Amino acid sequence: MNGTTAPSPWLPTAPCTPGRCAAHPHAGGRDRAAVRTALAVLRLTAGTGAVLVGVLLAPAAALLPDAIRMALVRRWVRAVVRAFGVRVRYEGRPPGPADGPLLVVANHVSWLDIPLVAAVLPGRMVAKAEVRRWPVLGVLAALGGTLFLDRDGLRALPGAVRGMTGVLAAGGRVVVFPEGSTWCGRAGGRFRPAAFQAALDGGADVQPVRIAYRPTGAAAYVGDDPLGASLWRVVTTRRLTAEVRLPERIPASRHPDRRSLAAAAQRAVASDSANRPSPSVHQRSRSRSASASSARTPA
Repeated sequence: MNGTTAPSPWLPTAPCTPGRCAAHPHAGGRDRAAVRTALAVLRLTAGTGAVLVGVLLAPAAALLPDAIRMALVRRWVRAVVRAFGVRVRYEGRPPGPADGPLLVVANHVSWLDIPLVAAVLPGRMVAKAEVRRWPVLGVLAALGGTLFLDRDGLRALPGAVRGMTGVLAAGGRVVVFPEGSTWCGRAGGRFRPAAFQAALDGGADVQPVRIAYRPTGAAAYVGDDPLGASLWRVVTTRRLTAEVRLPERIPASRHPDRRSLAAAAQRAVASDSANRPSPSVHQRSRSRSASASSARTPA
């Protein structure tokens, strides 16, 4: 999830760093700052409490029928996002369970992306193996059936794709962030094609998702950004709004291979030009990073 620089040379990287890309709240008057701090503490407490409630109830929820459990998950993750003070706008009709298996792919900006997608398209998330060791969130991810990927081990990639294929072939949903790293939202990375092989092999369509935040950068979780710093930035940002757009689904059968399918999904996500500010802090470094990363990253 976080875009920290990894030791493995084939991993995708982004030029985004907290200092350059993440918005920090400005200090104002002393009284106003005190009110903002009190509100931020309240949001942080409420958000953390909502996450803990999910952790405590997850074992019992796992015993419920799938339809009821998914409905509870959607309500819970929406409550978590609201508790952290984030407003959400959704555009587009989410596919229902009767629409068949789906590979859900989204651009990756923040840890907030995960509950935002789960609120409308719950499914088996794919996350890096390090998430399993995170306090609280790691336990929750494991209980939610997350497919953990060893990003440092190239040999583990085919097994991860087979795991995704199995879920899709059984009629389920898999949620992937195919950029392989978080970006600040002013620019994005190339969609890596490996996960799209699972859609082809599992007979699943692809549902693109476009996520943007206003103000841009306030929710970004990039570089070596600590989770605590990102949480504080989120709860101290006024009127932080997430915009989630669901373009039309892409039939995998119309594409000859995973590269073509990945490119189509990336075009669908990037076509929302209104959500991309014209000036980008990564205008130069993005092109260099993308070419270098694509040469190092397996397909």
